[in-house]
Amino acid sequence: MVDVARQRIRALMDELDQGCEDAIPAAAELVLNAIESGGVVHAAGAGHSLAMVCETFYRAGGLAAVRPLWEPAVLPLTGALRSTDAEREVGRGRSLVQSAAPAPPDVMVVFSTSGRNPYPVEIAKEARAREVPVIAVTSLPASAKATDRAGSRLADHATIVLDTGVPPGDVVYPSEEPRTCAVSTILGAYLWSMLLERLHDLAAERGVRLPVWTSSNVPGGDERNADLLARYGERIPELATLR
Repeated sequence: MVDVARQRIRALMDELDQGCEDAIPAAAELVLNAIESGGVVHAAGAGHSLAMVCETFYRAGGLAAVRPLWEPAVLPLTGALRSTDAEREVGRGRSLVQSAAPAPPDVMVVFSTSGRNPYPVEIAKEARAREVPVIAVTSLPASAKATDRAGSRLADHATIVLDTGVPPGDVVYPSEEPRTCAVSTILGAYLWSMLLERLHDLAAERGVRLPVWTSSNVPGGDERNADLLARYGERIPELATLR
């Protein structure tokens, strides 16, 4: 029976490969242009999409030029029901972006599977209003079936949409009436890795040394990361406050 879930997840990953074959190179170019010009990538999400924000920030092999945008109210670990309410609160996403003040040549990446709550939609809208391009990592199938609480979708305000293809409700098992085995984190992390792969190759083609973290648990890791901390610590407060 477990094979059913495994096969479904693998099928969704194959569909993602095909569905994003054009969008991923475009997103990678957008990110590399920002990095080359001295900008940073702002990564935002709420609820379990914050798992993807963590995936982008200060991790081995990840981009050093990433600033996580979040607040405790949207993190389920600080209060599950409160995090749901916070994502639906009008004005919270806009206020977050106003506080962070992204500006060209920065890029905004917004993770939201449904993309129908005010928080992610406002983040995208406010970023675009500031002429900051937006990469939306969302599911168009899930968004089409989700309750509309914002009047528009995250995808409507994106420069580039990376469609994860997560099914409505996020779950895939059992196949006849899915109610468990959520896949949004699996597909989101897979998609982000594909973007980093393309970004690495594109940087190599341009002769650009990509700023990526080395694991601090391998010899020389701390030393290699010191330069990146010095380079981005002032622009990314979350790095400066690590110690």
